[in-house]
Amino acid sequence: MSGMDWIVPVILTVITAATPLVFAGIGELITEKSGVLNLGVEGMMVVGAVTAFVTATVTGSYILAVLAAALSGAFMAFLFGILTLSLMANQVATGLALTLFGVGLSALIGQDFVGVPVDAIAKLNIPGLSDLPVVGPIIFGQDPLVYLSLVIVALVSWFLYKTKAGLILRAVGDSHDAAHSIGYSVIGIRYLAVMFGGAMSGIGGAYLSLAYTPMWAENMTAGRGWIALALIVFATWKPGLVLIGAYMFGGITILQLHAQAAGLDLPSQILSMLPYVATVVVLVLISKDESRIRKHAPACIGKIFHPAA
Repeated sequence: MSGMDWIVPVILTVITAATPLVFAGIGELITEKSGVLNLGVEGMMVVGAVTAFVTATVTGSYILAVLAAALSGAFMAFLFGILTLSLMANQVATGLALTLFGVGLSALIGQDFVGVPVDAIAKLNIPGLSDLPVVGPIIFGQDPLVYLSLVIVALVSWFLYKTKAGLILRAVGDSHDAAHSIGYSVIGIRYLAVMFGGAMSGIGGAYLSLAYTPMWAENMTAGRGWIALALIVFATWKPGLVLIGAYMFGGITILQLHAQAAGLDLPSQILSMLPYVATVVVLVLISKDESRIRKHAPACIGKIFHPAA
């Protein structure tokens, strides 16, 4: 097998493994930029996955399926917002509860759809371009959600650093008292940020059940929500680095498959651990430089806002 014959399938597999992380990571980035820490990404993703699959199975429309996933993720995030922003519950505990709730709810919704087959989202096919060697399938042969993930990253980067609304969002995350004192609705802005994060997590879940492995299985997110959370710290809260980190972790995720195919004499359980071991190692290395984290992390992240009476 020539080099190009193997490199194209590997790159294509990395892209599919990274795309759900891109959606979930960029959504949580906006959430955390507003000063809110939502650890319920895993729960929102798995609810998005089952909602998308059920919608696609019942209606046959992938557009409706993706929209349903975004709405379900946003609704889960809205519940989180009610508890943490309006009722001022602890964000860490509420996020963990949201994940547990999402895993249980998705199992209940999808119990009649386990093993039901569905066609994967169709990939782009541009005559003359998609058939080009190497670059054709990689650049012009992806499914629409892959391109959407790249567009979302570019739009979020532009929004955060080139618009007044992005500046306000960052101001709320860095000093909610100061933002409130000059008339900005801290709670309202955080609700919007949290719900955007939920919608992106839902779409990330939809990608898993409609494109990555077009099927429904309980807990099919398999910890990807936690990896997406780690991505934010790895990326030091920068959209471009979230994209790079997602593709790096996507590469580690598929490494286990190619290692097994190459006949590497290691237990499959050890190979399956690689993405999570890499996540822990990256977090340990990053945590050694506390000044770097403090410099880039939103100053008010995880802090409850008490509006003045």
